[in-house]
Amino acid sequence: MPVTPLPSSVDEVMQLLSAQDYVGERHLATTLYLAMTMGRPLFLEGEAGVGKTEIAKVLASGLKRRLVRLQCYEGLDIASAVYEWNYPRQMIEIRLAEAAGQASKDVLANDIFSERFLVRRPLLQALEASENGPPVLLIDELDRTDEPFEAYLLEVLAEYQVSIPEIGTIKAEEPPLVVITSNRTREIHDAVKRRCFYHWVDYPDKAREFEIIRRKAPQAAETLSREVVAFIAKLRQMELYKAPGVAESIDWAAALAALDRVSLDPEAVGATLGIVLKYQDDIGKFDSATVAQLVEQARSDASGFQS
Repeated sequence: MPVTPLPSSVDEVMQLLSAQDYVGERHLATTLYLAMTMGRPLFLEGEAGVGKTEIAKVLASGLKRRLVRLQCYEGLDIASAVYEWNYPRQMIEIRLAEAAGQASKDVLANDIFSERFLVRRPLLQALEASENGPPVLLIDELDRTDEPFEAYLLEVLAEYQVSIPEIGTIKAEEPPLVVITSNRTREIHDAVKRRCFYHWVDYPDKAREFEIIRRKAPQAAETLSREVVAFIAKLRQMELYKAPGVAESIDWAAALAALDRVSLDPEAVGATLGIVLKYQDDIGKFDSATVAQLVEQARSDASGFQS
């Protein structure tokens, strides 16, 4: 299978995003183009639910490349992120060799610490060659990990290689396309950011969010989609523990369409706030009068932006 070439211009990046139903803005496309052209990791920061992870998925799909995803969490270590040894198979190999009396300890040690006993985790998988071209490596929510893991990433991001004491250094023949995301629950060290091209993924403006909903929730009526966008915009201006992201906008529009709504009404909004807001303290701020007022404002604002 021929390798899909990388986009040769910012316009081609915009076309790639659009073909995958990702409604991106030109600044993002420019950063994407430069990161791919110059072989640099892309560091995407922004609130949860604004489409950072989706960018890596879109690149993998649009370029027909394998997506390797490392989902970060507190306590993530090398065994889970990079590699580990298949200890059960090694033990079986040792006992079979001992029973047959076929190998010395030195020979056996060299054998069981060979690549056939190596379990490749996401970072090591991303260094492997593929007939479709280098994979897209998504390091998702790096801010959830600990600083020692960030330090380990430096070798991977700088040299696209992993050092394994028993084997040596494994280096990518061709670097993967790396996308790192962060919800900014803590600051990522400058040493990581310096190795990347940075882009802040903000909430979209109303026109772009409307277009996103039209693509991702086409079953929602146009009037409903516009009012959802206007209502969500009002929520983001309020003091909430967690403002709704684009993902919540899409889910809400689809849910209201499933309830056969073609326009917002206070009853439906009140019954479905849990799709938009994920904390009871936030939901508790909206009594029936507040909901009715916001619905009225959303209906008034819905025609005030151009798609």
